[in-house]
Order: sequence, then C-alpha cells, then structure tokens
Amino acid sequence: MSNDAATVFGTDGSRPLTSATDVAGHLEAQITSGALVPGDRLPSVRDAASELGLAPNTVAAAYRRLRERSLVIGRGRQGTQVAAAPSRRRTVQVPLPPGVVDALSGNPDPALLPDLAPAMQATLAGRRGDYGSAMIVPELAEAARHWLDADQVPSESITVVSGAMDAVERVLAEHLRPGDLVGVEDPGHVPVFDVVAALGLVAVPMAIDGDGVTADALAQVIAQGARAVIITPRAQNPTGAAITAERAAELSDVLDRHPDLLVIEDDHAGPIAGVDLAPLPRRDRARWAFVRSVAKSLGPDLRLAVLAGDPDTVASVESRLAAGPGWISHLLQGVVARLLLDDDTADLVERAATSYQARRRQLIDALAANGIEAAGASGLQVWIPVDDEQTVADAMRDAGFALRVGSAYRRSSPPAVRVTISSLDEAQIDAIAAELVVVLGDHRPHRTRRA
Repeated sequence: MSNDAATVFGTDGSRPLTSATDVAGHLEAQITSGALVPGDRLPSVRDAASELGLAPNTVAAAYRRLRERSLVIGRGRQGTQVAAAPSRRRTVQVPLPPGVVDALSGNPDPALLPDLAPAMQATLAGRRGDYGSAMIVPELAEAARHWLDADQVPSESITVVSGAMDAVERVLAEHLRPGDLVGVEDPGHVPVFDVVAALGLVAVPMAIDGDGVTADALAQVIAQGARAVIITPRAQNPTGAAITAERAAELSDVLDRHPDLLVIEDDHAGPIAGVDLAPLPRRDRARWAFVRSVAKSLGPDLRLAVLAGDPDTVASVESRLAAGPGWISHLLQGVVARLLLDDDTADLVERAATSYQARRRQLIDALAANGIEAAGASGLQVWIPVDDEQTVADAMRDAGFALRVGSAYRRSSPPAVRVTISSLDEAQIDAIAAELVVVLGDHRPHRTRRA
C-alpha cells in the first residue's frame, strides 16, 4: 500500500524532523509500532523532502540507513517498501500428546543412523585442533571430494560449515545486499524464507512441480531482477520433488544465458534422497555454491555440511568464518570423515535411502488407490493437496496423527498437508492413509497440481 507524505510524516510538532537521523528514527518507530507494515510503500524522496522542508539528500540518507538495517528495501521504480520482518519462530518441537503418531517432524529414522561412538572414540585419540589450523582437515577434504566427484560436482574449492542453512546464509551474505531479489521455491523450505528475510533480501517465488523448479519459473525470476536463486535438486522440502535429467537440461538452457547469476544448490538430504543427483551447470559459472549436509544421512546433531563453489565464493566464506567462529570443530570433522569412509556406514545409508523410498511409495500408492493425489519423488516427505489444510490437519490430529499444515511453506501455491514418513512403520502408514481417505472425503482439492 502507498502512503502519502503527510500521513507518514505527520507529527504533533513536539519533535520536528530536521535531520536524517530524525527521519530514520521516526520511520523506524512507525515500523516497530505497526503503523507501517511489510509491503507498505514509503513516500518518494522528493515528496518526503517537500513535506518536511528538507533537502532530498537528507531524506535519501535516512532511507539508506533504514535499508542498511534491513527495515526497508529499495524496489527501483516501485519505490521503497517496508521489509518483511525476519521470523522469530522457535524451532523446538513441542511434545505430542501420548498416543499421537508423529508424522510432522522432519527427523530421519534413528534406526537408520550410524552409531557415532566408535568414530568419536577413534577421532579423539590424538586429535587436537589448534588456532591457525587448516579450515578443513585433510581426511575430510579427501572424503568430501570423493563424495562430490561421484555426483559430478566440481570439488576443487571446498570448505565446511555448520549445516546447510549456515552455508546458504553465508553465501548470500557474501554476494548480495539488502533489497536484492532472490528466487526461492514455492512451496519451499521455511528456514530458507527466514534466512532471506533476516538478510533483508526479497524472496521471489519460483513455481515447482514433481521435477523441481520449472524452467519458466526460473526465467521469470531472472527477468524480474533476481541476483540469486536457491534450488533444491532432490528431497525438496516439503514436496519431495527431485530434478530429473530432462528438467536439469531445461534449467541449464536458462542458466547458460545468465552466467553471472548466483546459483545455490541445497542438497541437504544427499545420499538418502533415493534418486540420483541431476547435473546443473557449475564449473563455468562465475558464482555458484553447492552444499551437502550430513544431518539426514549421518545424524541431525552432526552440525556439518560440505560447501563446494567457485574459488571466490569459497574463499569469501572461509574468510568470514575465520573472522567469526574461526573454524568448524576438527573433532566433528574427523568423526564425519571416518563415517564417510566407512563401508558399514555406506551400507546403512544405502539401506536408509531404500527404506524411505518404500515408505513414500506405500503412502502414495495407498492414497492413489482411493483417487487421492500425493507427491513425494524423494526424501522424507509426502505432499498432499487439500482444500482446507488446517481442517484436515485438525481432523487427523483428532484421529491420532500429527501432520504438518502447508501454509508456512507456501507463497502463492495451493494448500496442502505434509506427511513425514521417515519414522513411520508399515502399519502406521496404512493407518494414516486410511484415515486420510476418510478425512479427505470432505476436503478434496478442486484442482490438481503436481508438486
């Protein structure tokens, strides 16, 4: 919504606005109080200066201070708008009532995670991280390069970070500034939305289907001025979408025409996704980053991800890491390296991928047999379009099954519910499917959409 200068800068006369500091403080107070809300357009610099009797440069300086603090964003011809507030959500899971089946949390099956004790004990023997040590320990660098090379991901420049979202945030912060546009998947991963908002960036939705981001959606956000895109190649959260070789070729055609676009691939599930990684253009791009976390395959508490990218991006991330936390624990790196090089762990990871695939297929097939559309080509989730997601989730909770409503994941895509299958056994999956058939009898979506 546009606001005229008289409304935005109307005061009671007790505090005249005579400097850039005054103007910025006045606007910040209005944003904090809710008088100005995300999306509201501020008066033009010229109109504000005329209303306040100040030089345009003074108002421009005030707006610049607000942009630097990520309170507003510059949208070119669309003017200056109030930015979306970063999420303040807590990620601690509230315990479910006794007897309610958990199909909402995104954790991997504990029975399919390796025992960390042997690797931890072996790593502790003689391991010591000192100031000034290498950012990535040699054995992890070797294991990571083997891991990435197997999927045709260039591994000449790699480092380690504290998980996938840490990598996404650091890479965006190195290349973008508040107000820049970033293409994000819709539906998409909630922490990605949070990171983008926290950095003062503007999220531009990219439509996806069962094969991931569409080429048309990618081209559209680039045409809108996006300076970066964040793409999940497989195990997309929440839909389970996976980029096929055909889709990768379509996306490559678009990306090849924009070699300076920053492309971030979030391969958070890695080898337990259940499908092969489809290659996107990387080596010849000016700016790219590929991140693979070990949280889903080796355990959520192993807060480590491998980051590959162009040399400048990786060097910039390492430089900022060195100036802050310094390095990722060498003990942690040693444990992960041992697990990545361990044959028994590799067998367990392969077994996990097969098990998750079977669980997804069981739920999708059971629903399809009753005319209910569901998607989940890879990963730990199944995405089910519905008319009224909250009503469906409430009805399922009353029946003893906790699902995730889709509203937090969506921007303009249709409503749906998400079922996490990773900790469900066959009987629980059959029970959820049967109850969904009953509940969705009254809440089927009026239109279908591949997700």
